Parts: sequence; structure tokens; C-alpha cells
Amino acid sequence: MSEELKQLIESNGLTYHIETFGCQMNVHESEKIAGVLENLGYKPSESKAAADLLLFNTCCVREHAEARLSGHIGALKDHKADKAYGVLAVCGCMMQQKDAAHKLMRRFPFVDMVFGTNSIHKLDSLLEDVLLRGQRAYCVEEDISIVEDIPVRRDGGPCAFVNIIYGCNNFCTYCIVPYVRGRERSRRADDIIDEIKRLCDEGVSEVTLLGQNVNSYGNDLVESISFPRLLRRIDAETNIRRIRFMTSHPKDMADELIACYGDLPSLCEHIHLPVQSGSDNVLRRMNRLYTRAHYLGLIDKLRARVPDIAITTDIIVGFPGETENDFEDTLSLVSEVQFDAAFTFAYSKRKLTKAADMPDQIDKAVKSERLARLNALVAELQRRSISAYRGRDVEVLTEGISERDANMVVGRTRTAKTVHFPGDASDIGRFINVHIDEVLTHTLRGKRL
Repeated sequence: MSEELKQLIESNGLTYHIETFGCQMNVHESEKIAGVLENLGYKPSESKAAADLLLFNTCCVREHAEARLSGHIGALKDHKADKAYGVLAVCGCMMQQKDAAHKLMRRFPFVDMVFGTNSIHKLDSLLEDVLLRGQRAYCVEEDISIVEDIPVRRDGGPCAFVNIIYGCNNFCTYCIVPYVRGRERSRRADDIIDEIKRLCDEGVSEVTLLGQNVNSYGNDLVESISFPRLLRRIDAETNIRRIRFMTSHPKDMADELIACYGDLPSLCEHIHLPVQSGSDNVLRRMNRLYTRAHYLGLIDKLRARVPDIAITTDIIVGFPGETENDFEDTLSLVSEVQFDAAFTFAYSKRKLTKAADMPDQIDKAVKSERLARLNALVAELQRRSISAYRGRDVEVLTEGISERDANMVVGRTRTAKTVHFPGDASDIGRFINVHIDEVLTHTLRGKRL
């Protein structure tokens, strides 16, 4: 780290603001970016307009993401006008797409710095180029080695994200992630466990283990380790009270992982298991490498192990070639599984993916109509799921003050249900038993026991 850079930042009281788009992985990478910036002396800004350094952490999973980003950047052409050390930066998945970074820098000459997901650890040298040398900075690397010990700026709450694996080897035909995040690379188990131990010392009680496909964890490592074995080590070797993970690919979900439920006191009774479609025809064209029957078999095994386990999922409607019968297969699977919640999407084309060039692209109106029907079913199932909690006593990890009522606090059950109940800031980070006496559309209310 350049002492000259740090002195410039600290002596001028420079501030930063990060706008994050996309998944939990992006959120956690923004925490790392914030950690690097604060290590250099930057302070968080109270507002986007006041920030000296304004950074967009981008996502490219959905269609039109580039257009939305361009709108945000275009509106900030004069952002640096009254700032002696103003910096406008763009990073993230979108910048890892072929030629995307160069295209953006040509279109927006007032953008000072562009870097990809693999270059966060070089942020200090990029800022040296901008602030000390007056140069635009660019770094989008294909080198995808794992860099440990990047400082992380978390919000200080009781929950934290922990990466365990980066990249993806699956090449689902609709997904751009393998092209921008590269092949799978697992962190060493000891490094993961050391991080969780540090988090426990800092007061964290719940971790969510992150990866595009956590079930592939360890396949690329020399050490003999798998995801279920990692879970068992974390449970045995750390003091963490709750473990969650996402995302889990059905094709790689082993009985060994299912056996962890009920065995490990820290493993929450919740799994996010994306199905994407209930039609074998569509699953085959998606290159998901499992069948409807295989997926339903996993659900049966999970519920045999933990009858009250909460199961959530992702579903895409309107995939190229999806017939009405295919869509009806999805509706019937959703009804059979009785998901607690589902993230639903209309298929959108992504450059570089095979699905973008498939015949029989579905009309937008048809996709919208199918999505509306699916959402209506999902909403009804979610109402049933959450209504079952009325009258129950549940353990809640208090995460913060309720945004709806300053006299209430909010937290989650082990099954990821959101609960509001009377309390104050002193309750944050505490496990509190709550009796549920009111069920709202998506959340629960209760009173402490």
C-alpha cells in the first residue's frame, strides 16, 4: 500500500459510496471493496451525492442490465464537478464480459476506473493511477487464483457471508456466470474455518456459505474434502450457532449432505434448491443434468430427514421451446413440493449463452402471462407455509431494528422466516424465543417469551 495514497485520502477526509447490483456474492464482494477502501483511509459517505468515490458493482445475469447501468452512469456525468479528488468507478461481473470494460470506458470518458471480479485486491494500485498519476485505471484479469486476507467491511450485525467456492463448471444454457466468473475454485478448508472463528470472536452468530454451486466444493482441491465434510468441520471446530448455504445444485446433492441435517446442531433447517423447471424437456435443454423425478426424490429425502425443513427455489418460465404442457409440468411440481418461497423469473437472453441462439424463443406476452400464473400459485403456497407458524414458539436471531416500527426489532427463525417483535437495539445479536401471534403476507409478528 502506498503511504502517499493513504495520506492523500486521510488528509482530505475522502469518502466512498458503493451501489451494489445482483446476488449475495456481489454483496459480499462489495463488503471486500469497502474493506480495502477503509484500509486506505476512506470513510463511508452519508449519501451518494456527497461521496468522493462512487462505485457501481455490477451484475450481468439479467437482460438489459447494461442499459440500466448506462442510465445510472450517464446521470452522473457532473458528479465530480465540485470534488477535487472525485472518482467514478465501475466493477463486477459485467466488466468481466468480453470487451464490456473497454466499451464502457470509450462511451463514458468521465469514468475513472474499471475493474473485474478478480481484481479487488489490486484496488489500491488502481487508485494510485487515478489519484496520484491522473490516469484512468483498468484491470480485468483472467487470472482467477484465490487471494486470501482481503479486508472485509461488514455492517457489524450478527450475520455474515463467507465465500467457500468461486466460479461454476456447469454451463447451464441460459447462464452467463461461468463466462464471467470462470471455473470452480475452492478455498482451503482451514482458511474458511479460520475466517469463521474470527467472525465468532467478532460477535457473529450466523454465517451463510456462498458459492455458485456449494455442492461442488472441494472437487478441485488436493486435500480430501467435500461440502458435507466441510460442514461437519465447521460445526465441530467453531462456535458458530447457525450455518446456512447457497446455492446448491440438485445434480450434485449427495445423501451425505442430506445426512448433515439433524446431525449438525448449527445447520439451519432450510435449503435453497433451484429447480428452474418442472419439465424434463426444458431441464434437458437447460443442461441442468437432472430430471424432475430426481429432484422430487431429493425433496422426499430431505423431508424424511427433517419433516419441517423450509425449501425455497428458483424458477425460470418462458425458456426457449417451453410449451404450455411444459409450463403445466412446472406448476404441478410447485404444487407437489409446496415450496416455502420461490424466486421466479421470465427467461431473458444473455450473450455468449447457448439458449440465446436457440429456436422457438417465447413471446414476451406469453412469458409475462405464465410468470403471473406461477407467481399466483407461489404466493398461495407461501401464505399456507407462513400461516402454519401462528401459535408457534420459535427461536429468533435478532438482526436489527424494524424499518416499519422503531419500537420493534426484526430477525429470522432457523427456517428463514422473518419475525418482528417488541424490542430495542440491545436485543441485536441475541437469540430470543418468540411466540407468534400474527401472520402477515410475508412476515410474522409475536411477543417474546
